[in-house]
Amino acid sequence: MTLLADLSAALGAAHVLTGADLEAYRPDWTHHYTSNPIAVARPRSTAEVAEVMKIAARHGVAVIPVSGRTGLVGGAMTEGGLMLSVERLNRIREIRANSRIAIVEAGVVLDRLHDAAEAEGLYFPLWFGARGSAMIGGVLSTNAGGSNVVRYGSTRALCLGVEVVLADGRVLNLMSQLHKDNSGYDLKQLFIGAEGTLGVITAAVMKLVPRPRAYATATLSARSLPDAIQLLNRLQAASGGMVEAFEYMPETYMRRLAEARPDIRQPFAPRQAVNILVELGTLRPDDVTPGADGSLPINALLENTLAAMMEEGMVLDAEIAASEAQRRAMWQRRELAAEITTARQPTIDTDICLPVDQVATFFDRIHARLPGLDAGAETLSVAHLGDGNIHFTVYPTRDDATLSDAVIEAVEDEVQALGGSFSAEHGVGLSKLPSMKRRKDPVALDVMRAVKAALDPDNRMNPGKVIP
Repeated sequence: MTLLADLSAALGAAHVLTGADLEAYRPDWTHHYTSNPIAVARPRSTAEVAEVMKIAARHGVAVIPVSGRTGLVGGAMTEGGLMLSVERLNRIREIRANSRIAIVEAGVVLDRLHDAAEAEGLYFPLWFGARGSAMIGGVLSTNAGGSNVVRYGSTRALCLGVEVVLADGRVLNLMSQLHKDNSGYDLKQLFIGAEGTLGVITAAVMKLVPRPRAYATATLSARSLPDAIQLLNRLQAASGGMVEAFEYMPETYMRRLAEARPDIRQPFAPRQAVNILVELGTLRPDDVTPGADGSLPINALLENTLAAMMEEGMVLDAEIAASEAQRRAMWQRRELAAEITTARQPTIDTDICLPVDQVATFFDRIHARLPGLDAGAETLSVAHLGDGNIHFTVYPTRDDATLSDAVIEAVEDEVQALGGSFSAEHGVGLSKLPSMKRRKDPVALDVMRAVKAALDPDNRMNPGKVIP
């Protein structure tokens, strides 16, 4: 009880949750992991986070940082640890439009940052389905990706600086606003993607970009995945790198969408094998000045590129959004992926990345191999094709841990052979620890363990995650 008394004295009893108040914090988004924390501490400032860390150190208690709890790999699971929620560290400290930066606390929800940037005519270019609940601390801790990595990069590329409270309560101020700084190790990169195993991110300096003046969005069917990659490259060349998103939805995905959400209009009848959602965003005034026929040049560029590839037989069909409502309808099909994938159980989920030109080869190999493991298994995929990130899901015929491990190892085999990674954007957490043990370079693991031991010698920061 001394731990709880000390926390209550530091934060106020209302911000040290126990008993029935813990229920909202127990399950993760997937409901595969259930936590049993000793308490949830809800500090309001960096100073309070530092005090919580000092108290936890005195009592020898593990600390598990949590944000929006939208993770998919068990990264916030604990049995008897102290959850430290950053939800009250929710201030947007400053938007500096001329510098195109946002100085934000870790509990700021992604959508709030989108809105604040938009009010200044800017854009925070990190976009994915959980943006209404995911928080900055969480997206930094997992190096989150999303649909427009192809143009702007993942979270790591969008961060200039961070503020971190270490395991012993010291505050590490790395809140640089600089684009160039060669004064030693780039320490912030240690904490981005570390999933709270090295410290608690409390604030960050994030990059903003000019908001596109207009979008050109289309859903199309391609003859093959290699043809789709050709389209991506042609659009990048023709537009000068304006492709914001290039998303792949195969026939199996569209069929599952039709089953789960019959209210959502399908783009093509009959359904096509290779469906692509492509979006271009332009900053150039000339691209949004209507031509003599009233059309926007950015739409004409997309339409002309698609038309040329249709003549070559590489694009089979296409529809271009003629309004914001049509654009949103196209995006809705893609953003329902998590809902329709997890609605069916049991599932074997993977989150992999491959060189873009090896994606088709991966699918050929894994679909040839899977029947030997489970003859009746079905699959569902959706991909950020522009950056090679595939969410490959298997629906096995039985809920069998041995079968699940065999399928995941088969996926790892093919990914490794093609020069890919078994973890793209969801993090490692608990669920990918076996993959880390099997596939991560042993020297890299030794270096990671050395860093962990240096910053968290008592192994109290989110223990048991990331490093096998």
